[in-house]
Amino acid sequence: MAASELYTKEARVWIPDAEDVWKSAKLLKDYKQGDKLLRLELEDGTVVEHQLDPRTMNLPHLRNPDILVGENDLTALSYLHEPAVLHNLKVRFIDSKLIYTYCGIVLVAINPYETLPIYGTDIINAYSGQNMGDMDPHIFAVAEEAYKQMARDERNQSIIVSGESGAGKTVSAKYAMRYFATVSGSESEANVEEKVLASNPIMESIGNAKTTRNDNSSRFGKYIEIGFDKRYRIIGANMRTYLLEKSRVVFQADEERNYHIFYQLCASSNLPELKVLKLVSANNFHYTKQGRSPVIDGVDDAKELINTRNAFTLLGINDSYQMGIFRVLAAILHLGNVEIKDRDSDSSIIPPNNAHLTVFCDLMGVTYQDMSHWLCHKKLITATETYIKPFPKLQAINARDALAKHIYAKLFSWIVDHVNKALHATMKQHSFIGVLDIYGFETFEINSFEQFCINYANEKLQQQFNMHVFKLEQEEYMKEEIPWTLIDFYDNQPCINLIEAKLGILDLLDEECRMPKGSDDTWAQKLYNTHLNKCDLFQKPRLSNRAFIIQHFADKVEYQCEGFLEKNKDTVYEEQIHVLKLSKFELLVELFQDEEQSVSPTEAQTGARTRLSVKPLKARATQSSREHKKTVGHQFRNSLQLLMETLNATTPHYVRCIKPNDYKYPFTFDPRRAVQQLRACGVLETIRISAAGFPSRWTYQEFFSRYRVLMKQKDVLSDRKLTCRNVLEKLIKDKDKYQFGKTKIFFRAGQVAYLEKLRADKLRAACIRIQKTIRCWLLRKKYLRMRSAAITIQRHVRGYQARCLAKFLRRTRAAITIQKFQRMYVARQRYRRMQDASLIIQCMLRGYVARQKYQQMVREHKAVIIQKMVRGWLARQWYKRSLEAIVYLQCCVRRMRAKRELKKLKIEARSVEHYKKLNIGMENKIMQLQRKVDEQHKDNKNLHDRLTNLENTYSSESEKLRNEVDRLRGTEEEARVNSNRITSLLEELAKLKKELEETQREKKTIEEYADKYKVETEQLVSELKEQNTLLKTEKEDLNRLILEQAQEMKEKMEKALVEETKQIECELNEERSRYQNLLTEHLHLEARYEDLKEEMTLTMVIPKPGHRRTDSTHSSNESEYTYNSEFAEREEEASRGPEDVPKAPLDMSLFLKLQKRVTELEQDKQSLQNELDRKEEQIHRIKATEEEQRNRARGAELEYESLKRQELESENKKLKNDLNELRKVLSEKPTAAISAPGSPAYKVLLDQLNASNEELEVRKEEVLILRSQLVSQKEAMQHKEDKETMTEAMFYAEDLQKMKDSGEITQAYLGLKEVNRLLESQLQSQRKGYENEAEVLRGELQSLKEENNRQQQLLAQNLQLPPEARIEASLQHEITRLTNENLYFEELYAEDPRKYQFYRISLYQRIIDLMEQLEKQDKTVRKLKKQLKLFAKKIGEMGVFNQVENVSPGQIVDEPIRPVNIPRKEKDFQGMFEYKKDDEVKLVKNLILELKPRGVAVNLIPGLPAYILFMCLRHADYLNDDQKVRSLLTSTINGIKKILKKRGDDFETVSFWLSNTCRFLHCLKQYSGEEGFMKHNTTRQNEHCLTNFDLAEYRQVLSDLAIQIYQQLVKVMDSILQPMIVSGMLEHETIQGVSGVKPTGLRKRTSSIADEGTYTLDSILRQLSAFHSTMCQHGMDPELIKQVVKQMFYIIGAVTLNNLLLRKDMCSWSKGMNIRYNVSQLEEWLRDKNLMTSGAKETLEPLIQAAQLLQVKKKTDEDAEAICSMCNALSTAQIVKVLNLYTPVNEFEERVSVTFIRTIQIRLRDRKESPQLLMDSKQIFPVTFPFNPSSLSLETIQIPTSLNLGFLTRV
Repeated sequence: MAASELYTKEARVWIPDAEDVWKSAKLLKDYKQGDKLLRLELEDGTVVEHQLDPRTMNLPHLRNPDILVGENDLTALSYLHEPAVLHNLKVRFIDSKLIYTYCGIVLVAINPYETLPIYGTDIINAYSGQNMGDMDPHIFAVAEEAYKQMARDERNQSIIVSGESGAGKTVSAKYAMRYFATVSGSESEANVEEKVLASNPIMESIGNAKTTRNDNSSRFGKYIEIGFDKRYRIIGANMRTYLLEKSRVVFQADEERNYHIFYQLCASSNLPELKVLKLVSANNFHYTKQGRSPVIDGVDDAKELINTRNAFTLLGINDSYQMGIFRVLAAILHLGNVEIKDRDSDSSIIPPNNAHLTVFCDLMGVTYQDMSHWLCHKKLITATETYIKPFPKLQAINARDALAKHIYAKLFSWIVDHVNKALHATMKQHSFIGVLDIYGFETFEINSFEQFCINYANEKLQQQFNMHVFKLEQEEYMKEEIPWTLIDFYDNQPCINLIEAKLGILDLLDEECRMPKGSDDTWAQKLYNTHLNKCDLFQKPRLSNRAFIIQHFADKVEYQCEGFLEKNKDTVYEEQIHVLKLSKFELLVELFQDEEQSVSPTEAQTGARTRLSVKPLKARATQSSREHKKTVGHQFRNSLQLLMETLNATTPHYVRCIKPNDYKYPFTFDPRRAVQQLRACGVLETIRISAAGFPSRWTYQEFFSRYRVLMKQKDVLSDRKLTCRNVLEKLIKDKDKYQFGKTKIFFRAGQVAYLEKLRADKLRAACIRIQKTIRCWLLRKKYLRMRSAAITIQRHVRGYQARCLAKFLRRTRAAITIQKFQRMYVARQRYRRMQDASLIIQCMLRGYVARQKYQQMVREHKAVIIQKMVRGWLARQWYKRSLEAIVYLQCCVRRMRAKRELKKLKIEARSVEHYKKLNIGMENKIMQLQRKVDEQHKDNKNLHDRLTNLENTYSSESEKLRNEVDRLRGTEEEARVNSNRITSLLEELAKLKKELEETQREKKTIEEYADKYKVETEQLVSELKEQNTLLKTEKEDLNRLILEQAQEMKEKMEKALVEETKQIECELNEERSRYQNLLTEHLHLEARYEDLKEEMTLTMVIPKPGHRRTDSTHSSNESEYTYNSEFAEREEEASRGPEDVPKAPLDMSLFLKLQKRVTELEQDKQSLQNELDRKEEQIHRIKATEEEQRNRARGAELEYESLKRQELESENKKLKNDLNELRKVLSEKPTAAISAPGSPAYKVLLDQLNASNEELEVRKEEVLILRSQLVSQKEAMQHKEDKETMTEAMFYAEDLQKMKDSGEITQAYLGLKEVNRLLESQLQSQRKGYENEAEVLRGELQSLKEENNRQQQLLAQNLQLPPEARIEASLQHEITRLTNENLYFEELYAEDPRKYQFYRISLYQRIIDLMEQLEKQDKTVRKLKKQLKLFAKKIGEMGVFNQVENVSPGQIVDEPIRPVNIPRKEKDFQGMFEYKKDDEVKLVKNLILELKPRGVAVNLIPGLPAYILFMCLRHADYLNDDQKVRSLLTSTINGIKKILKKRGDDFETVSFWLSNTCRFLHCLKQYSGEEGFMKHNTTRQNEHCLTNFDLAEYRQVLSDLAIQIYQQLVKVMDSILQPMIVSGMLEHETIQGVSGVKPTGLRKRTSSIADEGTYTLDSILRQLSAFHSTMCQHGMDPELIKQVVKQMFYIIGAVTLNNLLLRKDMCSWSKGMNIRYNVSQLEEWLRDKNLMTSGAKETLEPLIQAAQLLQVKKKTDEDAEAICSMCNALSTAQIVKVLNLYTPVNEFEERVSVTFIRTIQIRLRDRKESPQLLMDSKQIFPVTFPFNPSSLSLETIQIPTSLNLGFLTRV
């Protein structure tokens, strides 16, 4: 397609503009061939006519489509020309706030004049390992590309940073070096990367100054080589400098400054150590006040000096050398203030005692006379004589300034050399990356020698750049097999030849400098004669004979010849130098040595010996003379040549820095200045070279995906390449506009825009068709709705009319009915009123009569009651007195008889004979007494019945008589009262008449007063009602207000409580994370320590056979958990060596430092662990305190009593066992006293033993009864406490509610304190009561124990007696015991006979019980005798019994016994494994080091190694062997560490040992014996608890080990998931056809099309499922699995969001849809695995909100408000970044306006959040290990043979 065909109506073009350089316009009509005018409309609506150039007829540049505006790479633009480049940079810089843009292989960096948060460590980590085209342009991307190519291609790299002063070159170079230092790290502990970065403040202070264009302009060029070893870690660096601007030392233009170091010293002159320099303000020194701008806004020179001195110290330049440097710099300042006066026209003089010169001489260590003389004189040496010639004043001042410049240049070189020494690599350098920070092309109003050298260097660099770009283009075409056509590009070799060739400008300058009378004028004439009219690039100004013009690649520059010779010669007088060389100041002498032979300041600190090579003085002088003859231009040309050779030997990377405006305004873009710099730095030349060929390049798959809409179904073939070829041949007829490569399609400039136009037209036509169809459907739906609505309205209107008629009829009928009922109601009401009035009158009259009668009856009845009560009271009083007297007499008589009986009983009780008689016939007496009692009981019953009948008869008769008497008395009294009452009634009637008259008069008065009062009251009531209404409203308002305040207070308190809880949880998580991070650092240092030990072992010399010596000074700071044997072996190997071989001091110092650091970290870890424990215990402290107070009162006593009971039971068991053993011995070994089995004596002995056993059983039952009583008492106490606790909880809940309602927090607190005091007092009282009870029980137990001991002694004595005496002895013992009990209880109940009687009855009952037990024993004896006979018969039948009788006992043993089948009883295992001490190494080896996790996970129970190790530990605890326990635990921990170090990158291994470590930790807790853990166990499991050792400290060590394994697991998962996340979550099109592919430019990004081997979302889900299944197979705790899954999802969300924030091509509406779909798939995976409660979904919230932000509307203020409320998980910086990066993929989408983004920023400015842009993808959540007891019983665990643990024995 011809280019002119694109100039149609509405096409947009660029036209030149004087102010904006280029301005956008729109064609108002189609262009036709031959038109000389174009009618255009500007963006502001102005219509203009653009005149075409009549000679070229070139049409204006076409504008790119909007979807290509703002691209990351300028080469991705369809139209490559200057206006497109300028507009793209402006849009990115102003609208999107993006300062970096690719232009092919060049990174264009625009200085924002503002600090941006895009250089943090998180950004560095995000760019690390990424391809250059995958991320947004950044200086870190260039640095990563250089680092990656160095490692991949084994080739040195260079980063060339250039630009104008103030464009940001130094900052860009600094960030590149920071990237290398962060990503690579250093080989040793010497922190080389920190030293490399520390060189920046030093070089900036001595080499940077403020200019009119930049506050921190580098006034020299530098090339820093950063050296790397074979593992590509920084080992050192080297710096080369170029062309220091020495003239700035003595002269500064307006608004400029000298070098920063001078102002830093002046600002710090008040420091004590700088007092000797005698410095004052910078305004007082000639060399610092000429620019009249001594201060830079926002810069504190005093603080900068501190940073400079710290950098000096870090680089090894000690304080003495620093003071020496400051003395030299101060001396230069004082030298500038030395005043030189005219003596005459040809000579000058320094006034004597010049203060500044005196200070200069003191600081420099030279004599005042010599320096003052040679500042004003010079020495002329001829062949025969030497002359001393004075200077005129001007020449003397120049000589003084030349000396100052020379001293500063020497000092600058000395500092650079010593910085290089500090950065020098201690090992061999494998490769390097060079960073060139050099001045860009410069042109000023007055250009001198410095600008000439700078532009000369830029010419050389531009030539190298052009050749490299040309070479890359050629390689790309050859790689794709595209026909190569020569591209014409600008070659600046003629300009370079003009400068450096023979008879060039530099050659003529050096020749003129060698001439005795050479001058700038003669040199200018030589230039004119040599090059004018002979070289097109050299011109002469019209109005000047002392200037020349050179046509550089960027622009024409006019140079003034004045000063060229002087600056090129750099003349310094030898006499002044000689005076300085004679100085006593060592540093000054060192500066002027031609060869650096001084001791390095860095070596002064280490104290190591250094050998210096000293050359002869003559040779040094010869070399010095030769070096002195070289001019500045010659030296610069040589150094530049060396630089170019270095750059040509490396792979270059280009960074072009652009200064957007001259006023340093942030984010302000001046198009004219930008275009000028783009032309000067070669960016436009790159564009031109690219545009000359095929700038647009697409892969076949990307082209197919983008332009699939332009193809028909029949055009789509299986071969994508053939499909694209066929389609392109139809769409673009001119075959020269494109070429087919092997993997890509190459397009000429403008063809992609043409294809985009076709695609947009096709989509627009499709949209029109869709709109047409949808509008038709919408209108038809509207018509149908209107028709349906009309029918509905008609139906409702007709219905309404019918309802109105029916309503009228119903109302008429209702009115008639109402009238009828109303009339009836009126009549009925009238009748009812009359009836009610009659009834009321009747009721009143009848009531009055009845009341009168009732009152009379009441008065009579009350009089009778009073008489009755009085008479009854008198009778009862007489009866009580009589009864008391009789009872008293009875008591006295009975007491006297009882005392007599008591004396008799005491006398009888003391006589044994009486007691025996009493006991002989006791049974008969009891039976007789029982019969007598029964008979008496029957007699008593009969008598009682008769007495009851008599009493009933008597009471009935007496009641009748009493009633009759009462009736007669009442009648008599009534007659007497009636007679009296008649007279009283007559008198009362007269009084009542008088009172009635008075009452009537008072009634009238009261009625009058009542009427008046009623009126007043009504008025008052009305007023009170009004006030009451007002008060009610006020009350309601106040109540509502109180309720609202209460609700608010309640909500505030709830919110405060929630916030405080969250804050405590956050603090706890922070403490955990801090502790775990510190633990990680500690482990890193341990690993580093181990590596250093290995390195030391390897570096040691192998000793000869003979005596071995161990270094006694070497000490280990390892903890007891280190692998002791391995450490000892390594230490022994490291310490072996001959005595005369010294160790490297650096390694030993590092070794000791690391030991010290490990100790400190261990202490910090312990302190943090303690603090973490306190934080965790603080949450449960209240409950623990209450429980402790509850149990403290009774816990100790109950435990003590239980122990006593257990001891008693054990003693009883022991006694029983002894008896059984005795029985066995007696049956097997007959003695003389005891005959053979079956004899009567043997039977009697068996009976006696049975009786003793039964007696023991009785004692045991008594103990059990006592225990049951104690248990019931304990339960009652517990129930009481529970009840009190519930009551207290109810009171507490009510108090809490009241506190919330009233807000009286202080009073509640005081009340709580009072309650606590009351509870404490109650607890104290309860404790005392429990102690008293326990003391009583303890006494009873002691007595029982003594009784038991007595029983045992008596039993032992009885066994020694003959059988006949045993029965008598047992009876005597029983009688004695009963007698003692009787005496005891007789004394106890001596004062209370009734209790003694009860005791006697209980004693008789007990005797009866004993008799019953005796009968039971007789029955048992008879039963046993029968069984014994049966056994004897069986033995006789077997034929053995008779033989046994005739054979002696000795022969029985020798007889063979017939084998009997004895069943084996199953052994009861204790859940332990026994092993020998020597088998411990084998156990660790087979169970840990050589165990394969997959076999264990598939075939065996989960956590089997942990169970086996714990069972071995239980056996060591059972043996009470602390050494074995410690050794096993230490070996286990170190074995796990060793296997993790060996196979730490295997997920299966790490997961397996994390699961087993947690299970081992849970076992230590579960079987620790602590009550909190034992409550989860079964009874059998509690029997397996550890008994001898408390392993709480080892539990902490295991917890730390589990944390380490967890972090290792997270790192392994991170390394596996990292390559998948970006590809699967962002780049892969999960929903095919939604995303569009845009051209990518030269920097290829990763394709979003799923190729073979590309990770997709399914890959991530499969990997997550693999992780989950592996952890489940290993038996990992469910809570721990949830934490792992949460960490995995956080990594996925953080990495995805970080890449989204750093990739402009991913921020589009379609990509947001893909992300949301991918997130939904992850959530579905969580649901399938039942992990929705793990918190993993919440970690994806920032990513979800970012995806929603890409899809929501972004236009109005309502949209902004919705975005602010929706994106609460994103920071303001992230929201603004996404909006800035939002890029339309199609023309139908719109960009986000700058106004909308500013609205978002204003709404979010009050947010308090971190300014960090990216999420920390390396963050690891603090892990916890909740206690998870096992239900598996240890005794059921068996060891499979596959584990090779046969040496373990199951116990």
